[in-house]
Amino acid sequence: MQGVTVVKHPLVQHKLTIMRKKETSTAGFRRLLREISLLLCYEVTRDLELTSVEIETPLTTMMAPTLEGKKLVFASVLRAGNGLLDGMLDLVPAARVAHIGLYRDPNTLQAIEYFFKAPSDLADRLVIVVDPMLATANSAIAAVEKLKARGAVNLRYLCLLAAPEGIERFTKAQPDVPVYTAAIDERLNDHGYIVPGLGDAGDRMYGTK
Repeated sequence: MQGVTVVKHPLVQHKLTIMRKKETSTAGFRRLLREISLLLCYEVTRDLELTSVEIETPLTTMMAPTLEGKKLVFASVLRAGNGLLDGMLDLVPAARVAHIGLYRDPNTLQAIEYFFKAPSDLADRLVIVVDPMLATANSAIAAVEKLKARGAVNLRYLCLLAAPEGIERFTKAQPDVPVYTAAIDERLNDHGYIVPGLGDAGDRMYGTK
């Protein structure tokens, strides 16, 4: 699918398979989500621009590569997005963080906002929106719209699983925002859940129902 990158690294696929299993414990699911987020973060930041700075090693001075421009922003769609956020911050601890509180109305499946907090200079930064599931895409679209309204112009969307229906809706609504995911599953069911999926990521991560 145009605008979508599927991360097919063997470690990503192996860990995702374990996460899908219904017998995987809450602790195991949480640990695996943190581990897989490191690998996904590696892919979504693969083409960051570099510049050179002069440093001194124990032996000599040299010109060495370093990230150019302002730091990244990781925008977590609450609450499940925090499972990806934790691992990504392990890899990029200097990143700024935005939090977007959205919940899905069980009847309409529409995204309802209840919290939003973001850095003030989004226009100058690459913003990576993180949420484990791209299902109906209602929350994803709402999150990106909120960030754009705050000034963000360079965005990427990172998820663990995506449904074809969600990808279609998201890419039509936000054609300038590339999607990175570990897998594109078969479909959505009547309740808006990804099939075969892995259940509700938030519930599995926090042991709630």
